[in-house]
Amino acid sequence: MTLKIISAERIEFEGTVELVTLPGVMGQFQVLKNHAALIAALKDGKMSYVAEGKTVERDIHGGIADVKDNVVSVCLY
Repeated sequence: MTLKIISAERIEFEGTVELVTLPGVMGQFQVLKNHAALIAALKDGKMSYVAEGKTVERDIHGGIADVKDNVVSVCLY
């Protein structure tokens, strides 16, 4: 699936990933290939994703995640 991490200034990352873990306001959740469509508000915390077998973590300070058709778009505040 494709992950896009978008800030107000630029697209910070766009690439193929195996899974994404996000800090939702209702709790942490993971997105895998063929996940159901959803829109979720994000809170401060750590997001991570696995790309080419390597896990990448980063702090975020809220945002919105949109999942549809194997594309995860994370818009950060």
